[in-house]
Amino acid sequence: MRLHMRTSVDIPDPLLRRAKKLARERGTTLRALLLDGLRSVVEKSSSMVGAYRMKDCSTGDGGLVEGLSWSDTERMDALVYEDRE
Repeated sequence: MRLHMRTSVDIPDPLLRRAKKLARERGTTLRALLLDGLRSVVEKSSSMVGAYRMKDCSTGDGGLVEGLSWSDTERMDALVYEDRE
């Protein structure tokens, strides 16, 4: 059973030199440094999937947007979901 895969990645020389230097300073390997960085990016990305912050349309003391009534559900939906298109 295969637990990992070898791959090739083109890394610009200046970045590779900085990464090697950082790995030496941290007392680790370039491979470990690359894996930590990749893992961090993947974990951050997967934690953001599905995250949505609703636009704050409130005004004053918790009332509705001016000109909007509680029975105007179609307009409320349009205001709430306008950034999701």
